[in-house]
Amino acid sequence: PPADFATDEPATTRLRLYRTGDLARRRHDGTVEILGRADYQVKLRGYRVELGEIEATLSRHPDVNECLVTLREDAPGDKRLVAYLTMKTGKINSGELRSYVKGFLPEYMTPSAFVLMKEWKLTPNGKIDRRQLPAPEESFSDAETEFIAPRTPVEEKLAGIWANLLRLERIGINDNFFDLGGHSLLATQVVSRIRDAFGENIALRMLFETPTVAGLAEQISSTNSSVDGENSIEALSADMDQMQIKEIELLLAEMENISDEEAQELVAEEANSSYVY
Repeated sequence: PPADFATDEPATTRLRLYRTGDLARRRHDGTVEILGRADYQVKLRGYRVELGEIEATLSRHPDVNECLVTLREDAPGDKRLVAYLTMKTGKINSGELRSYVKGFLPEYMTPSAFVLMKEWKLTPNGKIDRRQLPAPEESFSDAETEFIAPRTPVEEKLAGIWANLLRLERIGINDNFFDLGGHSLLATQVVSRIRDAFGENIALRMLFETPTVAGLAEQISSTNSSVDGENSIEALSADMDQMQIKEIELLLAEMENISDEEAQELVAEEANSSYVY
């Protein structure tokens, strides 16, 4: 192994250890317990994620043959979990798989995209070559949701915003934002871009309540036609949401670059400060 992979034994012996990439701990009786691979533990939006735990969950699905989960950053600053699978049925139902994972794991551990693999590219050692895994392509909406193209200028703008953020080629008006791989942080960006595109400050909760292009377009249209008093209340609520969005984005950006201990302290400080008026 290269010299920079070597480290001196911390004990009093003259032994030398080499970094294998495995996570382990020494027990009180002197034995070493293997915990997993260090390179399979990633940090996503402030959370520590064990890729092996997601793979184990997907492997229990009756239609999954083999699977591998990785953290991709195809666009700078846009990290997301992608699952690669070979299926016994020969096809993928991403909505069903996503719901299955959410039944066992939290939202932040749910893959944003599912890619069907016909075969795996292997390393000379016979292992799956993670560097050769393809980037997700096109839409991951399922055949069970009939594709309906945007019908109005508002729907076209919204579909364009979603397609850009989710990096999909097309968005149907009935596709669910979160089923397509959207998450809380992307939702804040959707709200910000809607404000820029329409000049309207919508509440963040609106996207969670109506997570389709058709539903959101209807909400935006009804907001524009509401009376002045309702507009004022909605604008105030949206302004408060915009402040929260900025705070969330700054907090998550900071948490990406700090240790777990520092992250916990930061969250505690934020929680305590929220009670100060």
